[in-house]
Amino acid sequence: MNQQPSPAQTHAPDDRVTHSGLETPDSVLLSVNNLETCFYTRAGVVRAVDKVSFALSAGQTLSLVGESGSGKSITALSILRLVPPPGRIVAGEVMFEGKNLLQLPSNQMRQVRGRQIAMIFQDPMSSLNPVYTVGEQIAEAIRLHQGLPKKAAFQKAIEMLHRVRIPEPARRAVDYPHQLSGGMRQRVMIAMALSCNPRVLIADEPTTALDVTIQAEILNLLARLKEEFRIAMLLITHDLGVVAEVADSVAVMYAGQVVEDAPVQEIFDRPRHPYTEGLLQSIPRLSEDEGRHRLLAIEGAVPGLIDIPPGCRFAVRCPYRKQECTAGDIPVLQTGTNHHSRCIIAKEAVWRPNP
Repeated sequence: MNQQPSPAQTHAPDDRVTHSGLETPDSVLLSVNNLETCFYTRAGVVRAVDKVSFALSAGQTLSLVGESGSGKSITALSILRLVPPPGRIVAGEVMFEGKNLLQLPSNQMRQVRGRQIAMIFQDPMSSLNPVYTVGEQIAEAIRLHQGLPKKAAFQKAIEMLHRVRIPEPARRAVDYPHQLSGGMRQRVMIAMALSCNPRVLIADEPTTALDVTIQAEILNLLARLKEEFRIAMLLITHDLGVVAEVADSVAVMYAGQVVEDAPVQEIFDRPRHPYTEGLLQSIPRLSEDEGRHRLLAIEGAVPGLIDIPPGCRFAVRCPYRKQECTAGDIPVLQTGTNHHSRCIIAKEAVWRPNP
């Protein structure tokens, strides 16, 4: 890993917060501590991930939530050390089974990717190689990480297609990606990710390009396979409906930072950051009074991540803004059991109730 002095030298030495409502010290599989990833551009340094911390426990689904540009996907790529140039991980730890992944030699890190920590990327069409059959691509991952001979690896690839409920898996295994529907391609990506029995699965917007019916099928499939394979899952999404369906706990990201974290029900019932509240207020609801319920938009846009001014990054869009919000670094406050918020009024009862 290429290391450079952090551009965030003026921050407090430790902004660490544990983002999980279910973990115990013995059950934590993946711990991200004060992770910083920057992109060095001609315009300046973009702090895409700024002192992000969370912990993922065995059997847990933790969801990273936020709008586009909040740093969710770059956080996931940083965990696997796949950040594209000119991006660099400049500080922090990614602890997995007692090892800091950011300090592993490249050959050892390649053994972790796919075998112990697997990832489902956003767009299966661009992630799959168009000139190889889907069976060959799954089998290649199996041969690489499990050392099976070619024939046995292909047979296991067919078995994995069956386990993700692709009909006629033996026939589909010799199809090319373009011959499959979007939902089928996503199932292939899930089969590939789980083919080597990883302990952690990172799912980056796994239902974004799919229609509503197929989205529900993929979410149900992920939930079933998570239990079947006994894995922990880091789910990245901007869709709070998806979060409510599958997550155990939530970390809300905004402009490169985690601004709130809590168990999922706590987030929906008692949000303690204005940005989280705004996300919840913008969700359409089916109810008897839906005609009287007006959706509330979050005014403005996410700020640029170059030369970020001091204070809360949400301040310019916040309906509760105070003068102190732009005076300096905003502390992370504990507002309840396993509930934290990066907001100076997090403990005040000023929040609009959810309809």
